[in-house]
Amino acid sequence: MRNNFYNRLAKLEQEHENLLNRKNEIAEEGNGIFNRYKFPVLTAEHTPLFWRYDLNIESNPYLMQRFGINAAFNAGAIKWNNKYIVVARVEGADRKSFFAVAESPNGIDNFRFWDYPVNMPETDEPDTNIYDMRLVLHEDGWIYGLFCTERRDPSAPPTDQSSAVAQCGIARTKDLKTWERLNDLKTQSPQQRNVVLHPEFFDGRYAFYTRPQDKFIEAGKGGGIGFGLSNCMEDAVIDHEQVIDPKVYHTVYEMKNGLGPAPIKTEKGWLHLAHGVRNTAAGLRYVLYMFMTDLHDITKVIYKPAGYFMAPEGEERIGDVSNVVFSNGWIADEDGTVFIYYASSDTRLHVATTTIEQLLDYVMNTAPDGFTSAKTVQTLNQLIDKNLSGANVVTDLKANASLR
Repeated sequence: MRNNFYNRLAKLEQEHENLLNRKNEIAEEGNGIFNRYKFPVLTAEHTPLFWRYDLNIESNPYLMQRFGINAAFNAGAIKWNNKYIVVARVEGADRKSFFAVAESPNGIDNFRFWDYPVNMPETDEPDTNIYDMRLVLHEDGWIYGLFCTERRDPSAPPTDQSSAVAQCGIARTKDLKTWERLNDLKTQSPQQRNVVLHPEFFDGRYAFYTRPQDKFIEAGKGGGIGFGLSNCMEDAVIDHEQVIDPKVYHTVYEMKNGLGPAPIKTEKGWLHLAHGVRNTAAGLRYVLYMFMTDLHDITKVIYKPAGYFMAPEGEERIGDVSNVVFSNGWIADEDGTVFIYYASSDTRLHVATTTIEQLLDYVMNTAPDGFTSAKTVQTLNQLIDKNLSGANVVTDLKANASLR
């Protein structure tokens, strides 16, 4: 029995180290906008063995898992002490989510969880479930984590054990280890999810991007990505929300949309990464899209390419909630490299890399949505005309094709 225990433990440790030390690599030739990578950066199997197993032979002679981990996904991100840090949503087998910090030396592989998960304080109204933290280093000096806090809907009858109320939880830290819990954000909306804090003051106040919702799942009359201001963070209140990026019929964000991570400031404007949701015969489909707001009037959208920026591909389509990509974290490095941390199908966390220059080119020079089939064909014809009007590249392509 003892030999079986220690042999099994040695095998588990070796497999775990092989996983953590696995080098990542660009998956394939990209689309010119970003590069995907071959392996996820975090999965349930990346969590420490001492989270999942009781490693004492006396109390666990069969070396069984005592604490099941179901998934590791939807992570906030920050560059901190020259490390690439993600605060992941880790979901236990009991369906409860919690936050855990993982760090990497290069942002694309060798992510290792810190020994302990985040011990998030509670408010006077305890959370049933917390998830999807957005991290932002604000100009006031604090690192803020904004996340969804979920509690059962008190108005639901006993026969309904799935109705919930979601609000924006707020915490802050100076070291990513000790967190101070603040009061939940208050708005005029019955429910709030996917709330993001702008990294700078706006008109001397704290600025929030919101997603007003009538119900837990359905946005209802909540019209898209909202914006509002609060005088403080300790007891944040938004009295008025204006929708700056509305839902639109027959688009990738027709059902609901919400901001992903905090926007990145560039000399041309603020780059935003958002998720859009539409309904299909196979269920909800989540994709990512981008837009840019004015450098000074951050409520004014000045560029917005048509369609999605990223959609699930291949194995990314498969998981607990299939056909989903979701991002609530990215890091812009000093050299202009951007690391986009995105989850697939509520199961695992990936990274894609690009640059500020590429993202600006994409956002500013990709045609906007015309909202009809006729306008789509018109946009395509303009590109075809440009390419067929004597462009050498197209001529060379045709010549090479005739030789094959």
